[in-house]
Amino acid sequence: AKAAGQEKGLDGPVVTLSRSLIVPFLEFSDRRDLRETAYKAWAARGANGGETDNREIVRETLQLRQEQAALLGYKSFAEFKLETQMAKTPARVRDLLMQVWHPAKARAEADGAILTQMMAEDGLNGPLMAWDWRYYAQKRRRADHDLDEAELKPYLQLDQMIAAAFDCAQRLFGLTFQELSLPLHHKDARVWEVCRNGAHVALFIGDYFARSGKRSGAWCSALQSQRKRPSPRAPIVINVCNFAKPSGGAPALLSFDDARTLFHEFGHALHQMLSDVSYSAVSGTSVARDFVELPSQLYEHWLEVPEVLQKFAIHAQTGAAMPDDLLKRMLGAATFDMGFQTVEYIASALVDLSFHETAAPQDPMLQQAEVLADIGMPAAIGMRHATPQFAHVFAGDGYSSGYYSYMWSEVMDADAFASFEEAGGPFDLERARALQDNILSRGGSADAQELYVAFRGKLPDATALLHNRGL
Repeated sequence: AKAAGQEKGLDGPVVTLSRSLIVPFLEFSDRRDLRETAYKAWAARGANGGETDNREIVRETLQLRQEQAALLGYKSFAEFKLETQMAKTPARVRDLLMQVWHPAKARAEADGAILTQMMAEDGLNGPLMAWDWRYYAQKRRRADHDLDEAELKPYLQLDQMIAAAFDCAQRLFGLTFQELSLPLHHKDARVWEVCRNGAHVALFIGDYFARSGKRSGAWCSALQSQRKRPSPRAPIVINVCNFAKPSGGAPALLSFDDARTLFHEFGHALHQMLSDVSYSAVSGTSVARDFVELPSQLYEHWLEVPEVLQKFAIHAQTGAAMPDDLLKRMLGAATFDMGFQTVEYIASALVDLSFHETAAPQDPMLQQAEVLADIGMPAAIGMRHATPQFAHVFAGDGYSSGYYSYMWSEVMDADAFASFEEAGGPFDLERARALQDNILSRGGSADAQELYVAFRGKLPDATALLHNRGL
């Protein structure tokens, strides 16, 4: 917050609406009035009137997508978009989401009752609100798991988590990373040459810190995609994140969720860097939208491997490794508040699907409210991405009718990591080779379902996902 204030030329700390600043503020500030102000500002992005109001753009976008689908002979834009995905139809998407919605909502409602009681013990007798949930959930986590995010952060240094992601890639796929000094788009960005057996594989760029004017969120892009024809070309890949930048030369510290984001985006980067196809059009992440998140979400699992954390979770001041007790408590809390996290995600996915499987609404905000009412959205939980700021869906059409794909991919990633555990463990080289040969190197050169079956021998179901989420 101090660094954000300095960047804006202000004297003192500033809480911006960047997720890496607003979420910790909502978790730790005991000023309920300020939490309410901050949360309402965060939730209202894109819906404040004037030239930055996105609601009319949303309505027009949905209308044009419906016209496009009709011109191409489809009943809805969702049917058009999903035809080439693994899911194939809106009905299959809705079926998966609702399979998970019901147990997730039940868990969230049970958790909400506990948090409401905690509020009452603090002398607050009104209903639990959206700006209260994270604060009381954090207090409950400290009580139930003896775990405080502030206790964890010194062990999750950005440089160490980058090194952990690189080390896992070396152990699984034989990749090495050498940092280079090259002119880049911003002074905070860094670049590494990626090699295997001494041969050049790719360039990897990391742009990790939030700054004014930078798009929010985290993503992976290929500035140059791998190809063999018409002439061989190695990939140039970038991961972009929005972690809070420290002030005064202090090491950058991450939350565990931030560290998971870093591993997630690096999983996308591996999909690009290990691509081995003839044409760039099907290289790397050029795959079905509900398949593209498999490599990224699968790679997140290696962050939770104890031996990885024992090596790289090093205290920023003392240099000591994370104590075993703290490590066990952190991993034991992995599914904490999973009802909340699952509900806020599925609500966004169902709104996205509803927008695109019916006639374009004249009032998208009214339709959003109707969808949430139909599914019984808990009042104290907001959508992960409300419609006016739903960049996945409206900043382009990449995830339109496709926000569900994170969960579709999670069904596969849970099953895929289980295959490592069933074999020789998380660093089983035979399984890693199968992953590289059948998924990471193949891009979109074959049907996604065929690729997964070639890797695993079968298609997954939602059992492993519900187990992993503690639902």
